[in-house]
Amino acid sequence: MARAASRYVCQSCGEAFLRWEGQCRACSAWNSLVETVVRVPARDTRGGGRSPGGEPVAPVALGGVDVIDAPRMPIGIGELDRVLGGGLVPGSVVLVAGEPGVGKSTLLLQAAAGVAVGARQPRSVLYATGEESAAQVRMRAGRLGLLGGPAADGVKILAEREVGRIVEAARTTGPALVIVDSVQTMTVDELDGPAGSVGQVRESALRLMELAKGDGIAVILVGHVTKDGSIAGPKALEHLVDAVLELGGERSGVLRVLRASKNRFGSTEEIGVFELGEHGLTEVPDPARAFLVEHAEPAPGSVVAATMEGTRPLLVEVQALVAPAGYGTPARRSSGLDGNRVALLIAVLGRRAGIALGTQDVYANVAGGLELAEPGLDLPLAIALASSLRDRPVAPGTVVVGEVGLLGELRAVPGIERRLREAARLGFVRAIVPKPSRGAPTGAPGLEVIEVESLRDAIHAAIGTPESALGAGARAGRSVAAGR
Repeated sequence: MARAASRYVCQSCGEAFLRWEGQCRACSAWNSLVETVVRVPARDTRGGGRSPGGEPVAPVALGGVDVIDAPRMPIGIGELDRVLGGGLVPGSVVLVAGEPGVGKSTLLLQAAAGVAVGARQPRSVLYATGEESAAQVRMRAGRLGLLGGPAADGVKILAEREVGRIVEAARTTGPALVIVDSVQTMTVDELDGPAGSVGQVRESALRLMELAKGDGIAVILVGHVTKDGSIAGPKALEHLVDAVLELGGERSGVLRVLRASKNRFGSTEEIGVFELGEHGLTEVPDPARAFLVEHAEPAPGSVVAATMEGTRPLLVEVQALVAPAGYGTPARRSSGLDGNRVALLIAVLGRRAGIALGTQDVYANVAGGLELAEPGLDLPLAIALASSLRDRPVAPGTVVVGEVGLLGELRAVPGIERRLREAARLGFVRAIVPKPSRGAPTGAPGLEVIEVESLRDAIHAAIGTPESALGAGARAGRSVAAGR
């Protein structure tokens, strides 16, 4: 039986019960009862609905609301500050999620040291860990080289799982930042459920949010990720926090990408790129070049695409492999790309460009472990599929960008000038882009821009017509490489 301070509340109808039941007796919903702390508001004896001695609350006009311009707290890690929008906002709650072993704890320990050192002003940091002991955290800090200087004294370690004691320690020491690793290991004494249950995770997040908003302390929570890639715990956890950051990357690779799926104080389109090494996560100095793969010779099915992540242009390699289906339904597999978009492009290629892939196995991938969902990848992916089917490589030094419509027409994408300037800076000599419907033609110094109107024209410009010989395509590639 639950304690007197908690009830099992149905998430569908709101009915409360003393004990857990598989089915709600009020609305018949299954597995909807969640243990919840009962908060009874204090009321005066006159029944006015106010706390004793409290004043009635009056609404305030929008223009009369006082503006609190609190300066952001820079962490000192440029890529992390970029994703946050310039640093941490005092009193905000940030959730950092990622798969096991991707580097969440390493990144946040480095962030704690950065805040403790402080380029402008050193600050105190409380690092509460429910997964490791204080000695284990110190060992990791030693590997990262954080035991010397102000960080050794400015970061306080608290190995504790009960949220009430963490909140009490934070209010006693008054840190500028509290890091909780992880919220799925935290518990609340008033609840009987185990750590990681829906009730425990939600109540723990609520109490840490009250600490942040009430005391003006920035709080960072570490969240686990389930097998399907979603953040473990109730969906309300993502709604409670001010920002949700996701750290991802291939486990076998060294690159890690940090992006924001929610940010109340900044853009959700910026990304941060890190490299995982012996001394932790280091910032990649030139992210635009980091995801490009060097090939000894031109490879069919490989196309370089110019993408935009927020205000940052990135050049990535889109790879495609087309092979005859052995038996049954042809396979359709994609990594880092929207599978529905891949299927749509396969249909458009067959209907509008004469590239029949209905009986072929199709595999598509973005090199480097990136997860991208941008319309500008349509044309690079379509050309990569055509290149793989005809076994003709795209000429070296070529970059492609553009959106493909259902009728086979091409559409321009935002930021085309910035994408092309970045491609020219990295040494590309040729670009295939959609023809602009109006305005001046696009271009960049040192870059030959080929503007096309349809998908068929783009494929012809990239790999030639179906009747052209493979040797001609290879000769064209060697001529472009010689000009470069």
